Amino acid sequence: MTEQHRRATLMDVAQAAGVSRALVSIVMRGAPGASEGTRQKVLAAARELGYRPDSRARLLRSSRTRLLGLSFSSSQPFHAEIVDAAYAAVSAKGYEIALGAVASGRTESRAAEALLDVGAEALILVSPTLGDQELTRLAAQVPVVSLLRDDVVPSVDSVSSDDQAGIRAAVDHLAGLGHRNIVHVDGGTAVSADKRREAFGAEMRRRGLDPVTVPGGPTEEDGISAGPLLPTERMTAVIAFNDRCALGVMESLRAAGLGVPSDVSVLGYDDSQFARLSYVQLSSVSQDAPLLAAAAVDRAVDRVERVVPPERLVQTPHLVVRRTTAAPRLPDRAGFRRT
Repeated sequence: MTEQHRRATLMDVAQAAGVSRALVSIVMRGAPGASEGTRQKVLAAARELGYRPDSRARLLRSSRTRLLGLSFSSSQPFHAEIVDAAYAAVSAKGYEIALGAVASGRTESRAAEALLDVGAEALILVSPTLGDQELTRLAAQVPVVSLLRDDVVPSVDSVSSDDQAGIRAAVDHLAGLGHRNIVHVDGGTAVSADKRREAFGAEMRRRGLDPVTVPGGPTEEDGISAGPLLPTERMTAVIAFNDRCALGVMESLRAAGLGVPSDVSVLGYDDSQFARLSYVQLSSVSQDAPLLAAAAVDRAVDRVERVVPPERLVQTPHLVVRRTTAAPRLPDRAGFRRT
C-alpha cells in the first residue's frame, strides 16, 4: 500500500490535532473526558485526514458483532425488495446486515456458512429450500428466521405471508368482476407453490367453480412456456404464481393476439417493482416487503438478545388493483367442462 493510499490511523489524527492518541480514542468513542474545544479540533483533524474507525478491529475486541446474516436469491426481484427493507429495519436496532447471495454455482448452504464465518449472530433465510436436517444444524449454532416459508423445523422461527388469504383476495376480486373461468399458472417446485395451488382449488370450489391449474414456475420463461397450455378458448382470467410468471403469461397472450385485460385479465403475486412499472401496471397480491422484513429483523434481534422460544408469525397480504384486470368482455357464467 502506498503512502498516498495508506489508511489514516488514530496516531495520525493525534499528531495532526496535537493531542495524545488516548484523547483521540476518547473523542472517537464519544466517551466523556475531552473538552468541547478539543473534541472539535480532533474531529476536524479526522475529517481532514479522511480517518474512519476500523470496524474490524472494533469487532475483534468485542464478543458481539451485531451482524444479522441475510440469505436471498439473486435471481428474485422480490427478494431484493426484502433486502432493501431489511436494511431500513436494522438501522434502528443498532445492527448491521451481512448478505449471502444464492446464485448459480453458489448454494444456499454455502451462503449460510459464509454468513456464519463473518460472525453473523442470527440468520434470516429468504424462501429457504434447505432440508430439515440442515435447518436444524444451523439453528443449533445461531437463531434462524425463515422468511416467506413457514413449514420449517420447530427450532426455526418463521415470518410468512398467508397464502390462503392472498389467493382468496385474488379469486374474490376476479369473481367480483364477473369472471368464472379462472386459471391458475402455478409455481412448479418453488417455495409456496403447493400452498397457493391448493388455496386456488379450495377458493374456486367454495364458489362452485371448476379450478383449472396449468404447470408454471417462478420466472418469466415459465410463464411464457405455460402460454400454449392455457385454455384460451374458454378462460377469461389468470392468476399467476408471482409477478414474474404473470409477465411471461402476458407476453404469451399478446403473442397469441389476445389483449390484457380486454380478452384475458391477469393477476400476479408479490406486488414487486415489476408490477408497479408504468407500462405494466399489473394487478397483484402484495406481501408487503417492508412489513415482512421488519418482522423478520425484530424476530432475529429478539432471539439474539433474549431467551425466547421460536415463533410463527403470519402476515395478511392485500390486493393491489391496477390495469391488468377488468370485467370480462361478455357475461361469463358457464364453467369449464369437466373431462
